Amino acid sequence: MNILLVILLISILLNIIIGMLYFSAKRNPYYVVYDEETKNQLKRRVLHLKEDLESELEEFDVSEWEKQLEKSLEEEIKGL
Repeated sequence: MNILLVILLISILLNIIIGMLYFSAKRNPYYVVYDEETKNQLKRRVLHLKEDLESELEEFDVSEWEKQLEKSLEEEIKGL
């Protein structure tokens, strides 16, 4: 009789734990499923952002940036 009671208690506890895990996973899914149209829009947006970034990097002048950085550091030092 005691063995059946222990098995019953363990079974109830496991069911409670599994139920909590199920509802937790249902409320907070680990992945998002997109339809094809949304996927295509996201791909186009990422491609556009990548092209913008590449064009900005081509226009970026490191020497000019270093000069500006040195000027701002000198101004900060003078301000102290």
